[in-house]
Amino acid sequence: MAVETIENLWIPLADGTRLAARLWRPDDAEAHPVPAILEYIPYRKRDGTRGRDEPMHGFFASQGYAAIRVDMRGSGDSDGVLDDEYLPQEQDDALEVIAWLAAQPWCTGAVGMMGKSWGGFNALQVAARRPPALKAIITVCSTDDRFADDIHFMGGCLLNDNLWWGSIMLAYQARPADPAIVGEGWRAQWLERLDHMPLWPALWMNHQSRDAYWRHGSVNEDLGAITCPVLAVGGWADAYTNAVPRLLEGLSCPRQGLIGPWAHIYPQDGVPGPSVDFLGEATRWWDTWLKGQNTGIMDGPMLRAFIEDHRTPTTTLPAVEGRFVAEPAWPSPSIADQAWSFGPGRLLPGAAEAATLSIRSPLWTGTTGGEWMGTGVVGEMPADQRLDDGLSLVFDTEPLAADQDVLGFPVVTLELAADRPHAQLALRLCDVAPDGSSLRISYAVLNLDHRDGSAAPAPLVPGERLQVRVPLKVCGHRFPAGHRIRLAVATACWPLVWPARDAATLTLFTPACRLVLPVRPDRPGEPPLTLPPGRGGAPTPRTLLREGRITRGVSFDQVTGKAVSTTVGEGGLFGEGVGIWDDIGTTVSHDLTRRLSVAADDPDSAEATIDQVYSMLREDGWAIRIETRVTLAGDRDAFRLNATLKAFEGDAEVATRTWSETIPRLHV
Repeated sequence: MAVETIENLWIPLADGTRLAARLWRPDDAEAHPVPAILEYIPYRKRDGTRGRDEPMHGFFASQGYAAIRVDMRGSGDSDGVLDDEYLPQEQDDALEVIAWLAAQPWCTGAVGMMGKSWGGFNALQVAARRPPALKAIITVCSTDDRFADDIHFMGGCLLNDNLWWGSIMLAYQARPADPAIVGEGWRAQWLERLDHMPLWPALWMNHQSRDAYWRHGSVNEDLGAITCPVLAVGGWADAYTNAVPRLLEGLSCPRQGLIGPWAHIYPQDGVPGPSVDFLGEATRWWDTWLKGQNTGIMDGPMLRAFIEDHRTPTTTLPAVEGRFVAEPAWPSPSIADQAWSFGPGRLLPGAAEAATLSIRSPLWTGTTGGEWMGTGVVGEMPADQRLDDGLSLVFDTEPLAADQDVLGFPVVTLELAADRPHAQLALRLCDVAPDGSSLRISYAVLNLDHRDGSAAPAPLVPGERLQVRVPLKVCGHRFPAGHRIRLAVATACWPLVWPARDAATLTLFTPACRLVLPVRPDRPGEPPLTLPPGRGGAPTPRTLLREGRITRGVSFDQVTGKAVSTTVGEGGLFGEGVGIWDDIGTTVSHDLTRRLSVAADDPDSAEATIDQVYSMLREDGWAIRIETRVTLAGDRDAFRLNATLKAFEGDAEVATRTWSETIPRLHV
């Protein structure tokens, strides 16, 4: 089917704002209307997500859909300013966009919505608003709970990725609209956005409990509000996988889930591989719900999930071995809890061995953990865990007599006491091979102020014994015969999360401690589940001008006692290099250096610095450069957050913004 691409069109909103959009549709859609598929995000359709958009949305257009990529208000080439994530205004605008799409002469009136990350979030949020024309959604790498499972907090701990992502948003939102699209008013609009720019990390750090700010946009507040069909997709190497089984369990609308080995990437390009034909699966979804065709897709299982085989721990992982399995329902009635009791250094299938065990890990424990959110690039996966295991209490099973599959949420229950009012708990589930190598399978962190939930955190009473129940990240893994299952318990997880206010010692009382694994039994005669490999439409024309470079490392200063974690991306945030989009003549480059440091026993020593340079230029002389620096430090009472942003047109500095905020530490 021949496809027409419209580089830019304007969607008018009731308040006079125009949203910029890029459209792919069959070239005869004016005569033969088709359903529309909306992706609605702030990452610049023109030169930000262009490389991903073209092969995906072009593919949907070739299958008989009008696929449209809309820049949200205040981003890309659209009018206005962007104040924060997931605001009511964002949803209100989306409702208008959907109504506008349904009314176009080239649209049948049926609209689907899809997205990854931000676009996956707002697809769920907009579905909960029930616009009449929205017939189905696909949500990829998203969450139903903005406080529990987003890039800001984890288990009530402040994620250091909050600073990373907030810094990136400073650079992203400092980019001007393209003069070739918006005309002479681009510079005035640019200056308005720069003047209006929020300090993104501070927005989120000011909300340290699950308050109304986070409840807004968390669809698990009322899953019954979502009535249109939902396809939820995630990957084990991503940070947003927990929502998939929760949505399958909590929704009552038609729904399916797909979990592969992938990082924060659409599955047709999935890394670690194998990638799958996600665009073909998505087309079957759209054909069912937007065209009313009997594709048989709902005759399939509710959940298809990849069970990963053991592998030698490595930080760069292009592909993994394993297999897809089918679960007709979720929760699966065939998955059974397997409980392990604790003894000194041991996980036991029977009764516990009574012991009292204490641990106070160095604050830089966690350096083998890899990135919070995998993006499919070099060096980001967890390394061999033996270094961190040596800084933790570890509990091992005997070598397994047979292979054992787990699929679901492992759960750890501990009886413990702390010697200080503020403490962290870090748990890791590992597969220990006969050679001693330790592969991380799942993990969790918990700020013990949040032990009873994050709505009303409270300090600990030193010395008081209490029980905590901690679900680990959802996982799918086969432990081979002869391997051991290990649970590691530590009191820090750096550089993943900011340290607790106290360097506390935790004491475990083993009789009440349990590890419960969701074991998927062997199913004799179970047919293999095969998903075709990934495919897409024609790639976006791009010329690589300079290879990207990514370096990651941890160093230990034997004089100061500090561990320093440094990540450098040159040419592209995710290693994509400096390139020119050939069809628009725009060259894009993005450099980022992140440095995090902490001493072994001093929480107040923690520091983080992120430096960025983002540039765009064209042969006609248009040249933009954004420079940012963001730093974070603090003490037990407050965070100190400082930032500088400089914007250049050519060599001329056109704007400078500085921020300096002191944020009280109330619950982290």
